[in-house]
Amino acid sequence: MDRSLPPLRLLAVFEAFVRTGSVQRAAADLNVTQPAISQSLRLLEAHLGTVLLDRRSRPAGLTAAGEILRGGVDEGMGRIARALADVREAGRRRDNAVTIACTLGTATYWLMPRLAAFYEAHPAIAVNVQTTAGLPGFQHGVDLVIRYGHGRWPDGISTRLFADWVRPVCSPAARARLLAAGDLAATLATTLASAPLLHVESEDSSWLTWPQYLGQHGFARAGNAPERRFPNYVLATQAALAGQGLLLGWESNAGDLIREGRLEELGAPPCHPAEAFFLTLPVGGLSPAGEAFRDWLVGQFG
Repeated sequence: MDRSLPPLRLLAVFEAFVRTGSVQRAAADLNVTQPAISQSLRLLEAHLGTVLLDRRSRPAGLTAAGEILRGGVDEGMGRIARALADVREAGRRRDNAVTIACTLGTATYWLMPRLAAFYEAHPAIAVNVQTTAGLPGFQHGVDLVIRYGHGRWPDGISTRLFADWVRPVCSPAARARLLAAGDLAATLATTLASAPLLHVESEDSSWLTWPQYLGQHGFARAGNAPERRFPNYVLATQAALAGQGLLLGWESNAGDLIREGRLEELGAPPCHPAEAFFLTLPVGGLSPAGEAFRDWLVGQFG
């Protein structure tokens, strides 16, 4: 605190005196005695080294110095009042909002299309979505986390939402071009050996990659076959929608696009990873808004 400032209780007494217009009313407003008010005003004058009250009049008025201080106190108290109102409003918004973190692909293709149903059930609650490139965590302000993995994370309590499947997908036009003729099994082997593959670069080793998929099913890859790499699932999906190659489609991210006919399964066998999607809650509990969103989200798979 600035040592040149007088004790704040003295400024509060001065503000009450100016606002009420007399020592008597200031004492009643602050629930103290009149002598206590008079003493505080004299202590304030002593601290500032100047006279603030013209005591020759009844009731006492303000000197020129008192008028200057009144302007500063009025402005300061006004700022404090506005700040307190902002704090209360922030608390009110926090009570009616929940922040959930997940990967960009999960947010874009799975969570966002389903939020409309939540808002229909809970129109007063706002859901803020934070996206991450890697495994989501409880950064500042995050209430809930959707993660893919084993479910044993030490920073919260995880509830399994759903398992997933993975299989090659592409645009309808690309599929028609790649599988134009021939026996499907033979054509699949040829296609997976030579078609452009769309890779998502991720530091998270739990996500299935093209080399892992091809190895599990015994498909070989030609050495000169084109490989296209993207920093996240959203860009890779857009490339697949544009017919640029084959994508490893996860039900969680590509399922709606397949049902809409915008992507199609190539016809290759699926993989069912051992990992699953989990909702992770903080150990310290949730706000009422967070509890409502958790219950709704878990209820989608009940």
